[in-house]
Amino acid sequence: MRHRLRLFTGEDSPAPAEDSRFSVRVRLGEISNALLDAVRGDRAWLEDFADDEVAVSADLFEVLSAYRRYRPGA
Repeated sequence: MRHRLRLFTGEDSPAPAEDSRFSVRVRLGEISNALLDAVRGDRAWLEDFADDEVAVSADLFEVLSAYRRYRPGA
């Protein structure tokens, strides 16, 4: 699904809620392939976001934590 880029100047729309002004909700499946490709390709732009916080559900956090602990070493 291709998204259309739209430019908002803020003059025609009401001010968004404080929480949503700088965030976008997406499904993990929509971004996982792009992130995987960026990690494998060691893309420099990943460093720009290395300190950004990402909100995940509690159950996904548990799965990721367990995966990190029990993953066999290289």
